[in-house]
Amino acid sequence: MKQHFAMMAAYNKWANALIYDAAAELNDEEFLRETGAFFHSMHGTLNHVLVADRIWLKRFTGEGHAPARLDAALFAEFDKLRAAREADDDRIVAWIDSLDEQALAGRFTYMTVTDMRTVSQRLAPALAHFFNHQTHHRGHAHMVLTVLGKAAPSLDLIYFQRTEEGRQFA
Repeated sequence: MKQHFAMMAAYNKWANALIYDAAAELNDEEFLRETGAFFHSMHGTLNHVLVADRIWLKRFTGEGHAPARLDAALFAEFDKLRAAREADDDRIVAWIDSLDEQALAGRFTYMTVTDMRTVSQRLAPALAHFFNHQTHHRGHAHMVLTVLGKAAPSLDLIYFQRTEEGRQFA
């Protein structure tokens, strides 16, 4: 199980870099444009993924800042958003690397953001959700690029597994 989540953390970092590389080509108007995405724009989508990651990392580790709203805009400027994304991706990789099989099989307890309930669950299924959520919203970012008439990167996990870094997991 540990190798699976290490792969997902590395894949997440790789896929985020590709999305951010593509988003870096957008001008300010395109970055903020309403496109019909769930979080409206590339700006809203990328901020939401970072918000959700920070909420889950706080739940998982007890450390860091957890925004109180899922639609919080942590950063208005793309460069600051990208720097924060890269730092959090490194944090995710390091935290996953620190886990052992016993920790992955364990439970944790947290408070939900939307309705303030206490939830206790196993860590591994929550991690599956964590990485799936990122993939889901990267799909939205991919759609935003397509709507804007921009080239969108191929983000399939198999493409990552064919990279030099990803081959260790394939």
